[in-house]
Amino acid sequence: MSVLVHCDAIDVPLRVGPDIADITAPLSGIVAESGIRSGSAQLSTVGSTGSLTTIEYEPGAVEDLKRAIKRLAPPDMEYAHEMTWHDGNGHSHVQASLMGPSVVVPIRDGRLCLGTWQQVIAINHDNKARRRTVEVTIIGNP
Repeated sequence: MSVLVHCDAIDVPLRVGPDIADITAPLSGIVAESGIRSGSAQLSTVGSTGSLTTIEYEPGAVEDLKRAIKRLAPPDMEYAHEMTWHDGNGHSHVQASLMGPSVVVPIRDGRLCLGTWQQVIAINHDNKARRRTVEVTIIGNP
């Protein structure tokens, strides 16, 4: 059986961080377009102040995650990064590093293998609005 590789990207406009966007629908479209029935979707955000994860994308859980991110690396702390660059986003780099830049989602029967209440999300941690590029690589069997 042959293995296929399909590459694409999702452009995600995000506000000042932490801002969160559900990217499940465009990702599902890329999976359908790929023709891959069994394999995995590997996603990685471009940039050191963005991250990816999964969550139940509903207002309460999204707000809880934003609050938790701010507690992990509060914007009002002193960061050595800012002493070098004076850009005020030291917390953004730390938050993104703690969350991680990538996620892998299994593909089964040509669909993302996610729970009923589980969505893939992109997060901007930066202190300014950003357009995040999420690179998608789908590998598997037709």
